[in-house]
Amino acid sequence: MARSDARRIGVLTFHRCINYGSYWQARCLIDGLRSRGHKAVLLEHDAPEVTWAEWRTALQPLLPERSSRADRRLYAIKIRKFLDAFEELPRSRCFPLDDPRAMEPQEMVVVGSDEVWNLSHPWYGGRTIFFGEALRADEIISYAASFGNYDASAGLDSCWAEHLRNFSAVSVRDENSRILVREAVGREPMLVLDPVLQFPPRAAAWREGEPYVGVYGHSLPAWFGDRVRGWARAQGYRLVSIGYRNDWADEQRLTAGPAEFAEFMAGAAAVVTNFFHGCVFALINAKPFAAAPSAYRFNKIRDLTALVGAKAHLIREESSHTAYERALGRPLEAGIGEQIVALRQASDHFLDRVLA
Repeated sequence: MARSDARRIGVLTFHRCINYGSYWQARCLIDGLRSRGHKAVLLEHDAPEVTWAEWRTALQPLLPERSSRADRRLYAIKIRKFLDAFEELPRSRCFPLDDPRAMEPQEMVVVGSDEVWNLSHPWYGGRTIFFGEALRADEIISYAASFGNYDASAGLDSCWAEHLRNFSAVSVRDENSRILVREAVGREPMLVLDPVLQFPPRAAAWREGEPYVGVYGHSLPAWFGDRVRGWARAQGYRLVSIGYRNDWADEQRLTAGPAEFAEFMAGAAAVVTNFFHGCVFALINAKPFAAAPSAYRFNKIRDLTALVGAKAHLIREESSHTAYERALGRPLEAGIGEQIVALRQASDHFLDRVLA
């Protein structure tokens, strides 16, 4: 029996990125809203130039280093698996990205998660739709939105601040974004968990072959790869890279789709990454992990590890060999899980309030 207070909700996010984290944050947010009895769909926006940029980058993810023809064939298989997964998501009628007036009207639009407010994003940056412009909705809120690598020190122009003032409730997923909103809008946004941490997907652990350390990301620093490889050899682990080529890993799994990725992360003995959702999937599976700094993702990973009490898992070039053993060779500290539980409760309270 349908709930009498069920709301018609459109989720506005980057749900068609060829990126495991983008896919799973969109799916988990939709699943979470639907589990609460609401009629939630992803707002199916379209822009040919964005699709072209996504596919081009997915086929050549290591640019300026060009991928081999053999790797491009494997990445093409990965893209097809993503496209199949997208088709299974609950979506609205398609409308042009730059014409939100053509979207189906919603009682509420939830903007986020992901770096939907990143003004530096190479093809989504500066699109006013993600700041609520011309959305056909009775109410607009954000859930776990982020400015990504757009740093708080840059501040926000008044036009962006004015858009954010039209949101009836604002929540973000990292401290960098919280500072930007607070300084620009003059109100304190709620800090909530990314949807993957808030509504974790259920995935059977991938148990193929000997125990392995999952490698997720690309362009990881050479010093990081060297030390991870040394640690893994000493422990008797093979290194398996998923989704992207990392030549210092023992195996490359470049064709994995979103479901295979979740299974892979659930089955790993430990995770090494420079991606935000590499850390997130390690956390939801209670896996030891080590995260390397990345100029593009540093804000997100720094703030996530600080938020859940996992700073020891953020590795720098000057980190000692002991730091790798502490990050990768021991179970996650109990306090990390306890902090995630507390943050989950706070995020639930935010959703209870704004969806009432």
